[in-house]
Amino acid sequence: MSRRAFHLSLLLVLGATLSLAGVERFSNLATNSQLPQGKGLAVQFKADNGIAAHPAVIFADNFENSELGTGWDEKGRTKGRALSLAPPNDEALGKQCLRVEARLGENTGDGFTKWFEPAPQIFVRFYVRFDEGCDYVHHFVTLRANKSLHGADKWSGFGGAGLRPAGEERFSTALEPWSNWGRWPAPGKWNFYSYWHEMEVSGDGKYWGNSFQVEPQDVIPKGRWICSEFMLKHNTPGEPDGEQAFWIDGRLFGHWRGINWRKTAALQANALTLESYVTDRWTKNPMNIVFFDNLVIAREYIGPALRD
Repeated sequence: MSRRAFHLSLLLVLGATLSLAGVERFSNLATNSQLPQGKGLAVQFKADNGIAAHPAVIFADNFENSELGTGWDEKGRTKGRALSLAPPNDEALGKQCLRVEARLGENTGDGFTKWFEPAPQIFVRFYVRFDEGCDYVHHFVTLRANKSLHGADKWSGFGGAGLRPAGEERFSTALEPWSNWGRWPAPGKWNFYSYWHEMEVSGDGKYWGNSFQVEPQDVIPKGRWICSEFMLKHNTPGEPDGEQAFWIDGRLFGHWRGINWRKTAALQANALTLESYVTDRWTKNPMNIVFFDNLVIAREYIGPALRD
C-alpha cells in the first residue's frame, strides 16, 4: 500500500492522524524572511543558456541535448520508456523539455538522479507543467543526503520509507504536491515532505515523512509552466540550526529554521532525484503526464529564467 493511501485508510478506520511536525514544531518565517525573492543568478542567462558556467552552479540541464538524460547518473525504474523530449512552447524554456508519461498498468512514471559535490546551502530550481489530465503524484523532486559519493555509501539516503533516520546515514526533503487526503483537486498544493532523525512519529507508529505546509495557498494550476525552487541549509552537526525554504514563480512561500538534519558532518545532501512517480492506489487517471525543464542545482538563489 502506498504511504499516503495507507495513512488515509488509517485515518478513516482508526482516527489516527499524520504527523504534521512542520506545522506544529516549526513556524513559517516567509513573511519576514531575509531570503532573496524575484530575480536571481538566472537573470544573467536567457532561457538558461550558458547557466552551467556560472561559478555557483553545480549542475544544470535545460534538456536541449538530443540525447535524453545527458549528464545524469541514473535513470529510473522504467529505463526511459516513460521519458521523452517535447517542445515546451515557452520562449524562456528553449526548444525542448522533459516529458514524463505515467500509464497505470504499464509503468509508474520515471525520472533521473544526479549525485554532486555538496555545499553548505543547496538550491534546486526546476520548471514544471502538469498536464490537464494529470492526477495526484506520489513522489516528485527529492534532495537526499548520503554518507558519501562512493560505493554503497552513495545509496544510504535512498529507501527507508516509514523509518526514522538515525542521523548518520540519511536525511531527505522533497518539494511535492500534496492532496490533503483528496480534499484538494489534483495535483494538490505545494509542501515539503521531509525525513530526518528528529522527525515525529505518525499516527500508526511509523515514521512517514513530516509535512511542512503553507496556508493559505491556491491549488497548483494545470496547463502552465511553474518555476519551483527550494533550498536546504545544512545544520551544524547535532545542532538545530538547519533550514529549508521554497519559492514558486520567484515568490518565497515557505521558510523554516531550527532543523537538526544530521549528527555528523560527513552526512551531506549530495543527490537529487527529478521524477514524477504515481501509484494506482492514489492515482486513478490512466495516463498522467508531467513536463520538466530548466533544472539547476546551485550554491545560491537561482530565480526564474530570463525572458525577453
